[in-house]
Amino acid sequence: QMADPFLYDTGERSQYGCLGHEVQIEHIKAYVCRPSFFTDKAVIVVHDIFGWLFPDIRYIVDLIAGHGYITICPDFFKGTDPWKTTDHWADFADWMKAHDPMKVDKEAAVVLKYLKEQCSATKIGIVGFSWGGMAVHHLMLKNPQLTAGVSLYGIIRDSEERYNLLNPTFFIFGEKDHTISYDQITLLEEKLKQYCKVAYKIKVYPGQVHGFAQLKPEDMKPEDKPYIEEARKDMIDWIKMFI
Repeated sequence: QMADPFLYDTGERSQYGCLGHEVQIEHIKAYVCRPSFFTDKAVIVVHDIFGWLFPDIRYIVDLIAGHGYITICPDFFKGTDPWKTTDHWADFADWMKAHDPMKVDKEAAVVLKYLKEQCSATKIGIVGFSWGGMAVHHLMLKNPQLTAGVSLYGIIRDSEERYNLLNPTFFIFGEKDHTISYDQITLLEEKLKQYCKVAYKIKVYPGQVHGFAQLKPEDMKPEDKPYIEEARKDMIDWIKMFI
């Protein structure tokens, strides 16, 4: 039996009135939010196991758009069911096999083409949370079109080639995340030092559990709020540095 990776109750969330709109891009639906002025800068947001409709992830899209980026969250599950809070953890391994965060290349290519051709984007970054953090780590090894990446609490665990990043990548972790051990973070740091030829950063936020950086303000606990806000500022600052 696998432990529930979310220490907060994902069912206890306030609703969110989105600022963006939905689009269909080839075989993928996506949620897009644009700033009020023209920009050629864009950010792809990769959702977690709860999918592209989850209020938290749409809040993040709108937040990044507010900093001046065309921001898009595609449905990387291609219309199949996301993980639901009512699902059983005994089934999680099978669900993950059918939703592999390292098989996102085709969808990423479709979204990159859309951003370049339909939105006139010339510089494109990517941020991802949990499942999406793993997808970002994978894409930053594979896709040179992504100028910078932020991977939040997602680690690729099974290959030596996972350290040769193509472009600057920032890894964000929570200290109390029981899905990622401190040893894994230490190993990531050692190996990046050895193999990585581009800028990278690893930061661990005190007392924070898995999924901490996605919470909307009204869903935050007062003691976590400063760390959540700091992580989000760090995420935006990293994107701004390169895009």
